[in-house]
Amino acid sequence: MADVLLSIVLEQLASVARQQIEQEVRLVVGVKKEVQYLTKVLQTIRAVVADAEKRQVTEERVKVWLERLKDMAYQMEDVVDEWSTAVLKLQIERVENAAMPKKKVSFCCIIPSPFICFKQVASRHDIAHKIKDIKEQLDDIERERTRFNFVSSWSEERPRRLITTSAIDISEVCGRDIDKDTILDHLLGRSCQEKSVGLYIISIVGTGGMGKTTLAQLAYNHREVETHFDKRIWVYVSDPFDPIRVCRAIVEALPKECRYLHDLEALQQKIRTCIGGKKFLLVLDDVWTENHQLWEQLKSTLSCGAVGSRILVTTRKESVVEMMRTTYMHSLGKLSEDKSQALFYQIAFYGKNREKMEDFQEIGEKIADKCKGLPLAIKTLGNLMRSKHNREEWENVLCSEVWKLDVFGRDISPALLLSYHDLPPEIKCCFSFCAVFPKDSVIERDELIKLWMAQSYLKSDGSKEMEMVGRTNRLIEELPKEKLPQAVGKLINLRHLENSHANNLQGLPKRIGRLSFLQTLDVFIVSSHGNDECQIGDLRDLNNLRRGLSITGLDEVKDVREVEKAKLKNKIHLQRLDLEFGRKEGTKGVAEALQPHLNLKSLRIYNYGDREWPNWMMGSSLAQLKILDLVFCIRCPCLPHLGQLPALEKLGIWYMSGVKYIGSEFLGSSSTVFPKLKELTISNLNELKQWEIKEKEERSIMPCLNHLHMTCCPKLEGLPNQVLQRTTLQKLDITFSLILEQRYRKDIGEDRHKISHIPQVEYLPG
Repeated sequence: MADVLLSIVLEQLASVARQQIEQEVRLVVGVKKEVQYLTKVLQTIRAVVADAEKRQVTEERVKVWLERLKDMAYQMEDVVDEWSTAVLKLQIERVENAAMPKKKVSFCCIIPSPFICFKQVASRHDIAHKIKDIKEQLDDIERERTRFNFVSSWSEERPRRLITTSAIDISEVCGRDIDKDTILDHLLGRSCQEKSVGLYIISIVGTGGMGKTTLAQLAYNHREVETHFDKRIWVYVSDPFDPIRVCRAIVEALPKECRYLHDLEALQQKIRTCIGGKKFLLVLDDVWTENHQLWEQLKSTLSCGAVGSRILVTTRKESVVEMMRTTYMHSLGKLSEDKSQALFYQIAFYGKNREKMEDFQEIGEKIADKCKGLPLAIKTLGNLMRSKHNREEWENVLCSEVWKLDVFGRDISPALLLSYHDLPPEIKCCFSFCAVFPKDSVIERDELIKLWMAQSYLKSDGSKEMEMVGRTNRLIEELPKEKLPQAVGKLINLRHLENSHANNLQGLPKRIGRLSFLQTLDVFIVSSHGNDECQIGDLRDLNNLRRGLSITGLDEVKDVREVEKAKLKNKIHLQRLDLEFGRKEGTKGVAEALQPHLNLKSLRIYNYGDREWPNWMMGSSLAQLKILDLVFCIRCPCLPHLGQLPALEKLGIWYMSGVKYIGSEFLGSSSTVFPKLKELTISNLNELKQWEIKEKEERSIMPCLNHLHMTCCPKLEGLPNQVLQRTTLQKLDITFSLILEQRYRKDIGEDRHKISHIPQVEYLPG
């Protein structure tokens, strides 16, 4: 945990230094020198934190030192956050002063406000004083560090996993008979049709400590397996996946083979020579890599075996199973209650007489149940209880959190905590943060992510679509009906403003446009109620918005130039955009200026009142769009050229009473029309009479179409043959569309033969 805190502070230090230099704001004098000093000391301390966290269990002084370090890190995080906020405030004030009328600007420059000057000086003094205090604490912590003789992680190898082999004591295995038989059936070809080409890969998947390796060992050492295969090879893979090391391990496992090869090509040739034409079993234990290229370097070497060869893999990750193109995946679950108790008794009661066993049986059942079916936990706790010989000791264990004790933790951590150790520092911190929730709490995913963001646990390199860094825990969620105060604009570190349920909210305070760190804003309301509320141009600086944004009140826009200020093209993190126009005519110019960024995934347009569509809807501007809904666009007489959208998967056309005919203009000019469209809904087009496709040249039209919904189109006379008969249509719904229902009715419809191949056709009479 201390390592994670220091990691966050170091990153924030670098960030605020860049911020102050880039914005040309002199808040703390000598910022570069201060940051360099603090960074150097923090990095030195961070290098020994791993050793300190190990030693704190047995050394109280080390534990106290670590607590002081954590306290200092939290203080430093607050100071750096305050520093960053102050820099941002000065930047905003400078921008606002620059935007003031000329006379006022010149007056302020000649005679600065005493209050503003006093605030800036006071802020500088306060931050400088706090940094000085932090430096003194840090120096003291650093001096004390030298007395402990910690081992630096810079010179220490990373702890390694416990290496496994094929050896097993079968007497210590309990409750895996069904799993073993299933694996044997696949190894021996009893439950599958033999593949003539390609590798036959069996993957055992389960969480750490579930017994994956034990199950593989049982199968590997079974007498039928020993006689069935010409060669049996066991390789412990682990992480990182090194093709040369794995190939060398295979060669070394083969008897009488050269063991001094170091080149990958030579090793691959040797393996092909040894197993070529032979039926082999290769166990790859503890695979973590998802890198397909690394796996291919090994896979290509193994394809020379005889039919019936098998590769048995153990892994914790289903993504590994998919990457390896597994033939059969076996998910290993927890032990049943009775099997858990039997395994616990077998270990814990070893050497105890019958009287002791009867005396401890009831307590033993409860202790075994605490392990929740995890074999490794049962074995570890069983070995712990074997050394305890009186009832009081057993009851103390039952009533205590025994698995948190060092004697228990040392044994179980190599198996159960390796996943934790593999995580990046910031993800470790996210994991540890969950300890603040009571046991068995149900945690909402999105809320947890926002709390992580508020603690600065989530990082980004500026290019990844990810929840960005959050430095404040001030969240405003699901606003009530009252109007938002202008003061919300002072929360310049605010990340989340959830207003989707504030149905009576008629406007937003204009200063919301200052919240450049804002990441969540459900609804942006374009207001007509004066200068104190947001206009569309106030979106200009909100470039950190992500996920979804709904813009309402676009009928209130008076000037297209104001729309251009919003710069929706710069909102590159937005995945979904909803535009609501209020059915006002003459808004094509407004719509044209609302062109989103190229990577938008979902677009919904409501109440568009013009007759012509914006040009960006029909070109490459929406190359990544997957979902599109056009709703209540009642004046449009035709549909845009949507067939040209290359990634569109779901299209909905709703309540467009102005559309009477759908023709080839809907398809556009692409050689393949709607290349990825899977679901098409045409609903409540009350005046639509014809939908036809007249093509001089054969084009591929909707090659991926799976589901067509036709709802409330009472005048529509028919559906295009190209859509019904030349697509992969699997489901057709005809609802409240009487003419269509009569035409395609299964038993009496004149065109029923045109849909006879569609697996699922449903009607709901109008």
